Amino acid sequence: MTDPVPRLPTLLEAVLSVGTDLELRATLQHIVDGAAELTGARYAALGVVDPGHDGLVEIRTVGQAETEAGTEVEAGAGNSRGVVGRSDEFVGVPIRVNDEMFGTLYVADKRAGAFTDEDEQLLRVLATQAGIAIGNARLYETARQRERWIEGAAAVTTALLTGETAADALMTVAERARILAGASAGVILQPTAEGGMEIVTASTLDDPGDIVGTTIAPGSPVLEQLLGGEPVFVEDSATDPRMTTHVRTRFGPSMMLPLQADGRLIGTLALPRRRGDRPYTSVERLLATQFASQAALALVLADAQHSRERLAVYEDRDRIARDLHDLVVQRLFATGMMLESTQRRSMGDGAAQDVHAMLGRAVDELQSTIQEVRTAIFALQQPPADAPTTFRGKVLRETAGAAAVLGFQPSARFTGAVESRIPDPVAGQLLASLRRALAAASRRAGVSVIEVTVDSTATLPDGRAGVRLTVHDDGGTDDGGTGTTVTWQSPL
Repeated sequence: MTDPVPRLPTLLEAVLSVGTDLELRATLQHIVDGAAELTGARYAALGVVDPGHDGLVEIRTVGQAETEAGTEVEAGAGNSRGVVGRSDEFVGVPIRVNDEMFGTLYVADKRAGAFTDEDEQLLRVLATQAGIAIGNARLYETARQRERWIEGAAAVTTALLTGETAADALMTVAERARILAGASAGVILQPTAEGGMEIVTASTLDDPGDIVGTTIAPGSPVLEQLLGGEPVFVEDSATDPRMTTHVRTRFGPSMMLPLQADGRLIGTLALPRRRGDRPYTSVERLLATQFASQAALALVLADAQHSRERLAVYEDRDRIARDLHDLVVQRLFATGMMLESTQRRSMGDGAAQDVHAMLGRAVDELQSTIQEVRTAIFALQQPPADAPTTFRGKVLRETAGAAAVLGFQPSARFTGAVESRIPDPVAGQLLASLRRALAAASRRAGVSVIEVTVDSTATLPDGRAGVRLTVHDDGGTDDGGTGTTVTWQSPL
């Protein structure tokens, strides 16, 4: 029997090195290195009982076994079924963390002689210290993960409350979650009218390709859990029978977490990893579930804030529209009435023909101004940030789009009940003609004014009732020209 005392400094050094690092993988490497050095083994390995607990998928080894016995030990370690104990060829001792079996530490192929009882005793001392170090590393890693997820949730909340659109908000949640989870993709699914769920947003390391738009059809085994707001954890998306989408084959471990707040299911956050990647640990599952809950609440708050802002803008626009209508239009109309009366009185006086003509022009200008103000009132009454659904709104959208190119706003005037008189097919043709006319005007030099007129009371040359679009610009007037007028008309 050899005396273990001469190896005491080596033991102390190995024990101390085990606790020098709080990162779990580095701690395990220190354990394996210390075991090999302490026993003079050419080969050391650590077989983990539950790789998924800590996200470990590989055995920590040092050196290579050169004997048949060593090869057998490696196979046993890899399957976490190696024999605990000692033979001349190898020694295996258990490592426990808080009375929980963590794994088995093996050494094999001693450089000089066979393994002794003292070798086994030294390894057991090292294994005891290793259990303490692994427990500390686990606590440290859990604290770091929790800190990252909390910071990520705070960042998402801040981003969502700064006024992002709904699509951008979902992408923010998906991308941040993907980064925090170390996933291959961050995916948002939302319920469909047919009772299924559809991927509406995807953040991936590569091109999302055909991921967005993928639908989980009604009747899918996993759908009931998702629509019920329950988390779903999948070990391998490609082989799990609950997964039915065509994109499942490219993914492995996955978490599908409900985005739910105040009983309202916004959707599901899915975080799949690539095939062959390590499974999610219990800590990662818990933290991701908490993140999803906080993100769902932030989405609801952001939507409520956006709705309040929209309502405030709409109310302010409505007030401006009322003020314009009640004050400006009434005054303009009264002024026009007075001018028309004056014009009629001056018609019998031959000396007042010039005044009569000037009054006529003034009346025309007032009528034009009234039309412009009414158009402005209509535009103010449109819900902000929404695509227009009325014909007037669509015409105004086209002129607003042209303004971005022209540098000024074209005027728009409507005559007659354009909403009720112009059918949808004619309206579509008119809008296409308007778009072409505005584009042509934007390419002409010297254009500073564009007037758009839609008259739904027009009479066509053949006598039929129709609608007439007129787009006039002042291009070329500086050279004595009269500008350009484009006219389009159609029967109603």
